Amino acid sequence: MNTLNLIESFSEFAKFKNIDRPTMMSILEEVFRTMIRKKYNDDSNFDVIINPDNGDLEIWRNREIVDDESEDIWDHDKIPLAEARKIEPDFEVGEEVSEQVKLEEFGRRAVLMARQTLIQRIKDLERDNLYQKYKDMVGEIIAGEVYQVWGRETLVLDQEENELSLPKTEQIPKDRYRKGDTIRAVVHRVDVLNGAPKIILSRAAPAFLERLMEQEVPEIFDGLITIKNIVREPGERAKVAVESYDDRIDPVGACVGMKGSRIHAVVRELENENIDIINYTDNLELYIQRALSPAKISSMKINEQTGRVSVFLKPDQVSLAIGRGGANIKLASRLVGMEIDVFREADSYEEDIALEEFSDEIDQWIIDELKKIGLDTGRAVLAVNKADIVRRTELEEENVEDVFRVIQAEFDGEDEAAEPAEGEAAEPNA
Repeated sequence: MNTLNLIESFSEFAKFKNIDRPTMMSILEEVFRTMIRKKYNDDSNFDVIINPDNGDLEIWRNREIVDDESEDIWDHDKIPLAEARKIEPDFEVGEEVSEQVKLEEFGRRAVLMARQTLIQRIKDLERDNLYQKYKDMVGEIIAGEVYQVWGRETLVLDQEENELSLPKTEQIPKDRYRKGDTIRAVVHRVDVLNGAPKIILSRAAPAFLERLMEQEVPEIFDGLITIKNIVREPGERAKVAVESYDDRIDPVGACVGMKGSRIHAVVRELENENIDIINYTDNLELYIQRALSPAKISSMKINEQTGRVSVFLKPDQVSLAIGRGGANIKLASRLVGMEIDVFREADSYEEDIALEEFSDEIDQWIIDELKKIGLDTGRAVLAVNKADIVRRTELEEENVEDVFRVIQAEFDGEDEAAEPAEGEAAEPNA
């Protein structure tokens, strides 16, 4: 391979990879100086002149002329007078000789190795540039084109045709893609696998919703409204706590927009995800009430030491507080940073029984587990969903089923005892 082909092929490769000229020149010179050091052990007395535009490469070796009998003739930057006069007959001791070294003198193997080194250096530089670019973009939205759809991830190309990964776990469950689709996602993180950066995108992260709201709500972008916290069940429901630094601005109204125009744009992007906008407050009790919206809370008990909150609601509000699949209460708990336990408010005429009264049929350790989550009476247990009790305690599903059976049987027995037996007349009023 001659000099022209070597430089030209590298220049085309570098242009394709968007390598700037100073960087390309630096890499070229370093590679050729490495080749010089391998042959001559030292490159300090060599000049490397490169013109990548026309493929020119000149390597000049500079040496000082010394007497043929001098002890310095073996130095890398010295040349005997007799050898110098073969280059130019009128050279004298003390002058400097500049001798051009042809690329072919390094041998075909060295030239091929230089070409491979050049390409490898460019690939390394490309990887580093990609890593640096996206490391600074974590948390920002980008648009890309779907290139390939697999079971566990979707391959996306950015505008520079860099490959980005959108894992299945970071997609909204309702997302469906085909090759050529344009999608938006947030840069979630940048991993390094086997020395190569892997850019992970996400549409399920709270940051994606936050960036979308910044784009749709100018007050958030300008800093007049701040997003205090975001929690999501991607594609199902999200809760966003916002706060205004300007008393004249209603943060919830600004985020929703006229007739919901602003929030609807976000909802469409998130596959109709139900978004609750909540006015943030430092008043924890009020914050919890807002977090459990649309349910109306009758009363609550906050235990900041254990990080648990017991909320009591009317029977018709319990299902609203829990939400479909428990989504509302889970998100509310995450939003306020405390575990929320929901209890049905017992009607005033209903008699209740302390859990301790069931100790002959229910093991004490099970009673203790129920008490840990605020369930200390029979009706309090029956008012809570069985699955929620399993989730919040160390109890197995079978244990919970037994507890419900025992307690329900007790209340059923009381109800039967309160009614007249069949064929027996009720005692007349006095």
